[in-house]
Amino acid sequence: MRPGSVSQYGLDADTLRQKNRKLIYFNLGAFGDRGPLRDRPGYDPLMQAFAGIMNVTGEPDGPPVRVGPSIVDIGSGMWGVIGILAALHRRAQTGEGCTIDGSLYETALAWMTIPIAGALASGSEPKRWGSDSPMLAPYKAYATIDGHVMIAAGNDNLFRKLCTVLGKPEWADDARFRVNADRLANRDLLNNNIAAVVRDFTCDHWVTKLNAVGVPCAPTQTVLTVISHPQTQAVEMISPTPDGRMKLVRLPLRFNGERPAIRSGPPALGAQNEELGKIIGGLNAHVAERSGP
Repeated sequence: MRPGSVSQYGLDADTLRQKNRKLIYFNLGAFGDRGPLRDRPGYDPLMQAFAGIMNVTGEPDGPPVRVGPSIVDIGSGMWGVIGILAALHRRAQTGEGCTIDGSLYETALAWMTIPIAGALASGSEPKRWGSDSPMLAPYKAYATIDGHVMIAAGNDNLFRKLCTVLGKPEWADDARFRVNADRLANRDLLNNNIAAVVRDFTCDHWVTKLNAVGVPCAPTQTVLTVISHPQTQAVEMISPTPDGRMKLVRLPLRFNGERPAIRSGPPALGAQNEELGKIIGGLNAHVAERSGP
């Protein structure tokens, strides 16, 4: 719904909270409830573009790139839940509800915490780093025979171990690569040197070798590979709906060792009309009773 639409139906926070001061009302907008863009609608990719997320995503010599998952939509829902939980805690102490305001744009800005902090501190525009890191080296995905492997040798000890696995122990004592600051100053040379070695073997080869000495690494898996991976199966993050029609990703939380079950799949059109009618009828009766004649 466009900003302001709910007021036309008397469903805005001020109207409803006049009837019930215990009400907790979460108002989620596009750009927020103030400022020159407050009346504009918005969607996840628009916010990724407008908040700068796309401008720090992608390869250095490529165009801005949208993050694949809808992180602004999902993140806004998460912040909404966090706000509501905090408001419930406060209401339990004071008996008073509240109005919580959030927006897609504010969520997008929150995801930009580190790039914005860096820009404020340096006064310069953040770069796109691809899979690389502006603060650590080597810390990127390198091409192998059959894919890419992400290597995160983020300190001097890990770098020394990496050099041994790569068959280049002399790199660890090279003045150009000895400490992280040196490696950052010579990042392109270092990455090219590593890439020239890594490309001659498979992902599994490097993951096995690097894990054996404790160097953090991971293959860049496809989605279908992720779904079938034993670790995904072990944590039981994907399961069928009770009706067995489809499989869905579950909540990434366990309570006392138990992950909340999927209660149902999406209903068919009109399947819950009767149930919703009873709920809405009960709410209307409750509001009428509280507001009096």
